Amino acid sequence: MKRIINYIWPVLLCFGIGFAASKFQAESMVEWYPHLNKSGITPPNLAFPIAWSIIYLLMGLSLGRVLNIGYKKGVVIWTAQLVLNFLWSILFFTMRMPLWGFVDILLLDFFVVYFAVTVYKKDKPAMYMFIPYILWLVVATYLNGYIMINN
Repeated sequence: MKRIINYIWPVLLCFGIGFAASKFQAESMVEWYPHLNKSGITPPNLAFPIAWSIIYLLMGLSLGRVLNIGYKKGVVIWTAQLVLNFLWSILFFTMRMPLWGFVDILLLDFFVVYFAVTVYKKDKPAMYMFIPYILWLVVATYLNGYIMINN
């Protein structure tokens, strides 16, 4: 039973963090973000909740695998990336500070890749579950940088 709970609570945590972030950024999504000069490769607004739902599910399942093998270093790195993930929404959207969002997302990129590389030796499926996240972050980092430079 503990093994199953180790999958459930991380998934719920990820979705809870995502939900909280969406509440903090809601005002900016209406008043600020639509008026920014954005890159031509910016996905449609509908893509964001779909992509993040998949990513949060995989992030939580990945942590569940790491918890079930008892890999404490992986848990610490995973936690750091989740904090940075949430902080990005606050910096970029709530505070409307693309520069600080960019600094945060670069740190987030590092910790997400660091997690993937670190857990690869211990649990390959946990690493593979982070690949969509890494790919999404490549795009998000570019988009954040574009907004920072062009607004």
